[in-house]
Amino acid sequence: MKLTHIVILFISFQGFTQVAPFIDYNGYFQTFYKGNIRMLEMQRITSFDAGDYIAPYIDGKGNFKIYNGEKVDQIAIQSVNYKYSDYLVAWKIGSGIYSYDNGAKKLLTLFGGEYIVKDSMVVFQDTRFKTLNVLYRGEIIQLMQQTGDMSMPDCIGENIIGYKDNGDVFRVFWKGKIYEVGGTELGMTFQAGTDILCFNDAINKTFAVFDKGTFMDVEGMYMKNYKAGRGFIVYEDQAGNLWKYQNGQKSNITDFNSGIWDVKDDVLFWNENNLFFTFFNGEKKSICNYKPDDYQLKNNVIAFRNAQGGVSAFVDGKLTILTIQKDASYTILGSSVLVELFNKSFLYFSEGKTITN
Repeated sequence: MKLTHIVILFISFQGFTQVAPFIDYNGYFQTFYKGNIRMLEMQRITSFDAGDYIAPYIDGKGNFKIYNGEKVDQIAIQSVNYKYSDYLVAWKIGSGIYSYDNGAKKLLTLFGGEYIVKDSMVVFQDTRFKTLNVLYRGEIIQLMQQTGDMSMPDCIGENIIGYKDNGDVFRVFWKGKIYEVGGTELGMTFQAGTDILCFNDAINKTFAVFDKGTFMDVEGMYMKNYKAGRGFIVYEDQAGNLWKYQNGQKSNITDFNSGIWDVKDDVLFWNENNLFFTFFNGEKKSICNYKPDDYQLKNNVIAFRNAQGGVSAFVDGKLTILTIQKDASYTILGSSVLVELFNKSFLYFSEGKTITN
């Protein structure tokens, strides 16, 4: 009999320090830290990644290390393949899967298959028994046994999972409990964010939401497109109108949608008559009057390519031009934006101030 383990690691987000690592023009691995610059490695490193509050990297000797915003922890004296989120890191050594959570390392399984890392979850397969498990607040909860080929759930949000079991019964895992959607041979596509999940319900032929432990029909027919953020969803009806659902209430966003819209975390970004908008404190705010060549949404921040080819950011209700230098790369970390300029210099926009190295 086959089993697979899906594991969700619950963590407390209090006390985390935002990271902003970079490699400067001298090859030093550094980070912006509380208004200053901190050296992480004097010697050149091989590679690094960064979430909001964690930065895994491989140093110049091939050792695997993690910077957690305050200190560097050496994890393994070898290079490993890892995956990360804003808070968690998981990696494989051989067939073993390990996790790093706020300084603590944990062996998840010695028979690991696929795995996915989210802000509150590490989702993985255990190939020994072919089980799907959830490690939540220190407790391992088995979701299902897979009798056929092993597969991962189709929909994994930051703290919520939508999946189908062996009997074609669709289920939702959230905060340590499993909720049944219903059984059908027809497919259902979930979209999940944080604490919320939405889907076209093939059983009742409605558009439905799972919101903090409760299923509700939002519309009496299928919706064209839909996405989930933190505690809210946005969907496009068959006529192209854009709607928002939050806390049991739905509201119309626009009847002039051009089809360009996106949702991530706390941010909604949409196009209306060639103007791009967002919400801030419940008010509609204009972002720009052109289509950006590229953009990023994360947490409560919008960063995008401005008309000059540089980078602008909408943070805390204010639009700021960070640079007009063309083709500068950028990334959102927490509520801040890190920009790399052409000469390997960096600027860090955080709490309304710009710091450069």
